[in-house]
Amino acid sequence: MSFIESEEQKALRAAVAALAEKYNFRDYAGPKARRNEPYDELWSEAGKLGFLGVNLPEQYGGGGAGIYELALVQEELSARGCGLLLMVVSPAICGTIITKYGTEDQKKYWLTRLADGTSKMVFGITEPDAGSNSHKITTTARRDGEDWILNGRKIFISGVDQAEAVLIVARTENAKTGNLQPALFIVPTDAPGLVKTAQEMDIIEPDNQFTLFLDDVRLPASALVGQEDAAIAQLFAGLNPERIMGAAMAVGMGRYAIDRAIEYAKERAVWKGVPIGAHQGLSHPLAQVKIELELAKLMMQKAAVLYDSGDDFGAAEAANMAKYAAAEASIKALDQAIQTHGGSGLTRDVGLAGMLAAARIARVAPVSREMILNFVSQHSLGLPRSY
Repeated sequence: MSFIESEEQKALRAAVAALAEKYNFRDYAGPKARRNEPYDELWSEAGKLGFLGVNLPEQYGGGGAGIYELALVQEELSARGCGLLLMVVSPAICGTIITKYGTEDQKKYWLTRLADGTSKMVFGITEPDAGSNSHKITTTARRDGEDWILNGRKIFISGVDQAEAVLIVARTENAKTGNLQPALFIVPTDAPGLVKTAQEMDIIEPDNQFTLFLDDVRLPASALVGQEDAAIAQLFAGLNPERIMGAAMAVGMGRYAIDRAIEYAKERAVWKGVPIGAHQGLSHPLAQVKIELELAKLMMQKAAVLYDSGDDFGAAEAANMAKYAAAEASIKALDQAIQTHGGSGLTRDVGLAGMLAAARIARVAPVSREMILNFVSQHSLGLPRSY
């Protein structure tokens, strides 16, 4: 693998950066997030320019590239304060799973819409009583003739109010053993029996979180994605891209924070007319955060290259490490940027304090810091399983 990006990747990065300047945090993204309004205009333009579907197959309207390029898009948007959370779930998780395991009809219908941004599909796995333990999922799917009937509950499902469908992780009963096993279903958000309730979050963000109640939701056989008895592999096909995209969003947010801090530290003068950035008490912490962000970005790039090359285990290890490192570096970058601004760092005008809670999400979702440490302890270090 090379850490020198191709001319095409450099051009993509520059084009996304130009779009992101138009929808930057101060003029567009910040005010929209404070009003809890999704970035519809940005999403639409990014879709028309081909940025949202850069990882999806060309025959379905995508760019034919990989998760590396999609993460690049997310990083550059986030570096201007306008990262798109639903890129993590719509083209990255759902698009990847449908590309690998969907029927031809599913690909023709969904991938074309996900690629140009005219439709969104979100992802429903988390449950109130399961948490990080996906083996405890209780949402069930049972056959009724040719149809499927789904019952259960999901929580912390992002952007349901913006989406045409939710890719629901349910469990079917193995006819031979009676054991429940995961399966994936495309559930329209207007399906009878599906009730969504917005959750009250104490975070400034453009996208809402929802609790979903599935009460005898009837679906046709065509709603099943892939094989009903092979979905555990299908499920994990979307989780590595999720972690890589989460890392990209965190890295970009950290870059945004450092840029704002540097901008202020160069112009703010307190002692003898010297900019505060000349003092090591501020310059060294910012340099340290810069180093940690660059290290996280390298791991994110490594994870993306491994994933795109088909190395699933290597990608899983690197994706988890990248997500961990990016979350920590992003939070530290925002905290130091606020400190650099002093009291003004807590004002709405500067806007950094409100982003800190959003950055903090990365320690919890899409997988917690503790579960990543469990993974590394067991799979990277070979230690006994601790959970």
